[in-house]
Amino acid sequence: MTVQVITRDGEPEYAVLPWADYQALLRAAGSEEAASAPVSAAAPAAPRAALTELRGLREARGLSQQELARSVGISPHYLAMIEQGERQPDTAILRSLAWELGLEGWI
Repeated sequence: MTVQVITRDGEPEYAVLPWADYQALLRAAGSEEAASAPVSAAAPAAPRAALTELRGLREARGLSQQELARSVGISPHYLAMIEQGERQPDTAILRSLAWELGLEGWI
């Protein structure tokens, strides 16, 4: 089994392993989830739909694109593309946006 350990502040935080190994672990644990299809990395539908309102949410907080983008860890250009519907951010970016905008339903 090949496992990649991701640490934060010197402490293990995540373990990343191949899908087949993950499925084998689930089967060994007797989980019914093992037979299901791979889980999508996409975020829930509600936050994705709310992306159309992202600009309004940002402006309501009095944040510029640059301020929000930098606090989330993305470029202002990428944030602009998200706001315009040209890009779909991954779950980690959605969570960061939710955190910065104070949107509990997204976290």
